Amino acid sequence: MSVVLRFSRAALPVTPWKNGGGTTQEIASWPQGAGLDSFGWRVSIATIAAAGPFSVFAGVDRSITLLEGDGVRLFTHDGRIDHRLDVPHRPFAFSGDEAIDCTLLGGVSNDFNVMTRRGQWRAEVLVLDGVSAIDAAPHGVLLALRGEWRLNGEACREGEGLQWADAAQAWQAVPEGSDARLLAVRVVPA
Repeated sequence: MSVVLRFSRAALPVTPWKNGGGTTQEIASWPQGAGLDSFGWRVSIATIAAAGPFSVFAGVDRSITLLEGDGVRLFTHDGRIDHRLDVPHRPFAFSGDEAIDCTLLGGVSNDFNVMTRRGQWRAEVLVLDGVSAIDAAPHGVLLALRGEWRLNGEACREGEGLQWADAAQAWQAVPEGSDARLLAVRVVPA
């Protein structure tokens, strides 16, 4: 049985990218300790500081949500994908099989990333702004994007979150103010 773990964005370890174009802060992955070639699902925050290609993850479904910054343009060179990720808190889903390139739309951007191994796991990524019942899921992450929240009665401040794995968990999310935003990820078997 798993427990719910608290995290703070400010305390997550920072890992520089090999190409020097940014950094990653891993929030959670399953199974715990799995590498980039063996995870079932993975949730992280990335800082994109330079234009360049995204890593290809064959057999993986991805979702990216702008947290802060001017955003990026995501595109394939054949024109099948051309998306401006420039509106905060609006998830964009795409296949990790795609050779995605990115250009900055201004300065550095921070984004929230969810990756699930296709055929094994499926993620639902929602941004909530009001009282919400979040259906039970065996794995997931909650992150207070703006304002304070009560999550099953427990206080969660802006920039803080909760993650759980391998134990079904449902949530009652209650914002403490009218401008509060909560990012909720439910990871369920495919």
